Amino acid sequence: MGAFSIWHLAIVLLLIGVPVFFAVRSAVKPSQNPEALVGFGGWLMLLAIGQALSPLRTLADFANSADGYQQLMTLSNGPLVVYGEVALNLAFLALQLVVLVSMLRRSHRFPQLFLLQWLAIPVVFVLDTIWIASILSVPVSQVLAGDALAAPIVSFVLTGIWVAYVYRSVRVRNTFTRTNVSAHPVGAS
Repeated sequence: MGAFSIWHLAIVLLLIGVPVFFAVRSAVKPSQNPEALVGFGGWLMLLAIGQALSPLRTLADFANSADGYQQLMTLSNGPLVVYGEVALNLAFLALQLVVLVSMLRRSHRFPQLFLLQWLAIPVVFVLDTIWIASILSVPVSQVLAGDALAAPIVSFVLTGIWVAYVYRSVRVRNTFTRTNVSAHPVGAS
């Protein structure tokens, strides 16, 4: 890891890690009135914004991969690689949308779905890597060349911190209580 990469890691830790650390830390502090901690406020608002943006980030990743997909389509078995990767990413996008809807509806299932989404990050990455390597008959090390591991690792670690917040926060516990979400519109309180 060169000096340039270490600086990037330090910046990521400072800009994202420090606020997340304080979010998790504040989630375990006892409140004067725990019943008042309900709804999308405080640190939960940051999580809600991130969750709302996550499908957009996945779509942006699709757009950024378009040139690579076009290059792969010219290889033998390339179309199979592209279709498999697109299917995996669409499945992950669908999961992100399910988690987002459960969050907006304040479903009691949101914490479990958010945990599932976190666990899906390495699963999708590993399946995608194995898929590409096996279909193109190339070593995994070639698929993981460059900084291919950096983004999934950072995403997994940061989301893991938010998972810890979700499972420790009084506000989360008080907010996600609806068991029959189909009977309540999204905007209902």
